Amino acid sequence: MNTDQIVAAVIDAIEDIKGKDIVVLDVSAQSPLFERMVLASADSTRQTRAIIQHVHEKLKELGVPGQGTEGLENGEWVLLDLGSVIVHVMQPAVRQYYSLETLWSTAADQRNRRNEET
Repeated sequence: MNTDQIVAAVIDAIEDIKGKDIVVLDVSAQSPLFERMVLASADSTRQTRAIIQHVHEKLKELGVPGQGTEGLENGEWVLLDLGSVIVHVMQPAVRQYYSLETLWSTAADQRNRRNEET
C-alpha cells in the first residue's frame, strides 16, 4: 500500500470508532522518518485506546503492520507508528495543550522561509 492508501484506511478505522477532529498533515519535508501524521481526538481514554487498537488491527489485515505504539497505559495520548504514517489519538485537552498542528505547520513555515532565503 502507498502512503495515501494507508492514510485513507487509517481515517476509515478512526471513523469506525467515532474519532473526531481528524487532521492529516503532510510532514514529508520536515521529517525523514515519516510522510504523514494523522491526528484525531477521542472522548475518553477507553475510546483513545480502542481507536488505536482498531487502526492497528485494520491496517494489519491490509498488510501494514504497526511498528510500535506509545501511551496505551495512560490513554490520554496514544501514538501508533505505521512506518510512513504516524497516528496520534488524544484527549481534547491534551491535543489543545500540545497543539501538534501548530507545531508542525510552524516548522514547515520556517523551513520554507529558510529555503527562500538561500
